Amino acid sequence: MRIAYQGEPGAYSEAAALRFRPSADLLPCETFEAVFAAVEQGRATHGILPIENSSHGTIHGNYDLLLKHELPIVGEVKQPIVHNLLALDGTTREQLRRVFSHPQGLGQCQRFLRTLDVELVPTYDTAGSAKLIRDGGLRDTGAIASERAAEVFGLSVLEAGVQDFADNTTRFLLVGRDQTPLGPADKTTIVFTVTNDAGALFKALSVFALRDIDLTKLESRPIPERPFEFLFYADLTASRDDLPFARALMHLAEFAPLLRTLGSYPRWEEPETE
Repeated sequence: MRIAYQGEPGAYSEAAALRFRPSADLLPCETFEAVFAAVEQGRATHGILPIENSSHGTIHGNYDLLLKHELPIVGEVKQPIVHNLLALDGTTREQLRRVFSHPQGLGQCQRFLRTLDVELVPTYDTAGSAKLIRDGGLRDTGAIASERAAEVFGLSVLEAGVQDFADNTTRFLLVGRDQTPLGPADKTTIVFTVTNDAGALFKALSVFALRDIDLTKLESRPIPERPFEFLFYADLTASRDDLPFARALMHLAEFAPLLRTLGSYPRWEEPETE
């Protein structure tokens, strides 16, 4: 298994990939779009992407990429996220004038960052922020990133565990070319649209409620070419092979102008055993 991920070595996506499969070969990519391309072109068997953080919410752009690319979701893994303030060896907190990190990293550490008199600079990656500091020899700049990023890029940890919430967790999805799930599926993600009529969304969701199928997440995304119309992404605790779920989808298809299953897959809380 070769898993493509966005970011530099030491990124949280790398940690999530290893949490799923500790022996996996990893392929770092510059962007999430490049992760999908690596899988489509056969340079990786799977790709991993963050989709939702427990404290800072959804990574909306990745929903758009799931619809754009026809790579099914085949697994889900949750990764604890522990942020640290990193800097070049010998740098003190008082010397810092800027802090680099991915926007999600900055957003997940707002309380701590308000205690620093610094400029917050969004970058392409948490671990990439550590790399920028090392490569530029930036002694007035810190990074919000993982402890592994400090090890990879030779930085010191000025302060550990600076995230706003101790149980900060990000949910990651694995995608692949083959829709076969990486284990017994117990969750399915779909995307659908509804007509602009009173009660249309309620009617759509009722097909699951009537069959006691649990809806764990509902996310709306705009349709750019149709102003103020929306796509709805739904996570449901059922496999596509479950008869009640199959019947619910048939029911929904009767009145949903667009309906697509993005994947039916298992969830992991702990690393997979080899």
